Amino acid sequence: MRWSPPTRTALAVLLGAGLVLPGRPEPVAAAAYVDAYPLTAAAMRAAGPPYADWAARGRRFLLFDTHGDGRAVEVLGDLATADRIVVLVPGVGATLRDFDRGLGGVARRAPAVQARALYQAARTVDPGARVAVLAWLGYDPPDGVLAAAGPADAHRGAAALRGTLRLLAGHRPSARMTLVGHSYGALVAGLAAVDAPAQVTDVVTLGGVGAGVDRAAGLGAGRRVWAAEAPDDWIRRVPPVRLPGLGHGRRPADPDFGARALPVTGARGHDGYLVPGSATLAAVASVALTGAVETPLTGAAGAVLAAAGVAR
Repeated sequence: MRWSPPTRTALAVLLGAGLVLPGRPEPVAAAAYVDAYPLTAAAMRAAGPPYADWAARGRRFLLFDTHGDGRAVEVLGDLATADRIVVLVPGVGATLRDFDRGLGGVARRAPAVQARALYQAARTVDPGARVAVLAWLGYDPPDGVLAAAGPADAHRGAAALRGTLRLLAGHRPSARMTLVGHSYGALVAGLAAVDAPAQVTDVVTLGGVGAGVDRAAGLGAGRRVWAAEAPDDWIRRVPPVRLPGLGHGRRPADPDFGARALPVTGARGHDGYLVPGSATLAAVASVALTGAVETPLTGAAGAVLAAAGVAR
């Protein structure tokens, strides 16, 4: 069958939007940068609730894929003009189904909720900042603690994350990027950082199980590495071993790792680092904007904590 030029064009658009699919569909990926927004919106509308509601509210995604546990990369802020870009990588159990509501229905565990809190904290620190925050569920995290004992999923995630970072660096070469990895996501971020573009200046781990290396210097010369670990975070009980296919080595918050310590006042347990009012949230926002954080926090970052009633 021969197709007319208008028909071929229309079919190409529908294929890109995921509305007409030859066999198993591919994810609507980030290859087109912000040009992907209309395609991901079309795919969300086609997927029905709750995703159609996300599109109706004008939420913007570089990646949307419902297959398996699902994948999504949401953008908060104006990525096309941002000179500060934060990429937030979630850990074990994160799925598209829980992207908004959080694992087990606990909102503070939701990648979208955490990214929104970080974006708002950054805008509070500097209302005029040209900052974008990406909630990056661009990989398939392990489904449970036992599955997370090995690094295979992290290596696959790191390869996908490096692709996103190179895409961002190509489109925003003057922007400075900060990777923020929570739990197993810290391992993904660390592995990606080793071969990341120079625009990645900071790597932040929150309750990190590992970083793929045993010393912060291994994540790149001149790259600042930060770590937060709450006193009651169960991650402290994970043994710092690395064997073939098992274990992740020294935790980033271990003093011997050499990361810069972030404050954890107001952070509780393993999932409380990016909760509004925690010192960690304000500190991560400060790192993303300035590459530094003072202890105790002062200035605008300190004002975020004061407004939330957190002692400094």
